Amino acid sequence: MDTEKGTRWLSEEEQRTWRTHLDVSRLLMYQLEKDLQPFGLTINDYEILVNLSESEDRRMRMSDLATATLQSKSRLSHQITRMENAGLVRREHCDTDKRGLYAVLTEHGWLTMREVAPHHVASVRRHFIDLLTPEDLAALQSSLTPVADHLRSHRPPV
Repeated sequence: MDTEKGTRWLSEEEQRTWRTHLDVSRLLMYQLEKDLQPFGLTINDYEILVNLSESEDRRMRMSDLATATLQSKSRLSHQITRMENAGLVRREHCDTDKRGLYAVLTEHGWLTMREVAPHHVASVRRHFIDLLTPEDLAALQSSLTPVADHLRSHRPPV
């Protein structure tokens, strides 16, 4: 439906789909976060641990980690400080850039990641993957990939 200003309003079906997507996104993140609480982690903590655990030498430049986690450098710095205080990560200076810093996964952070990952995967399965058929998952992957690609290409630098 168009208005005098040319707005293409959502149809009823589009509106239902959009709101279902919002509900799923919010409720799933809430549940995954809740399931991480017994380990003293937030979903942001876990995302940082995953990124570091999958990086070469279990380290990333802070600017790259901010980009990977869609956090501002300031917000990430506060997050890393909290995680340093918990012994999960540490900061190291970059030899090639005096202003650059690395976030490095500590041994405690690595052991925490190894302990928590199976529980997190089970949570993802229980609240998402296992509720869908293989065909649903393939269709969802196919449907969401162009949206993700579009959003990645329009992502501003952090």
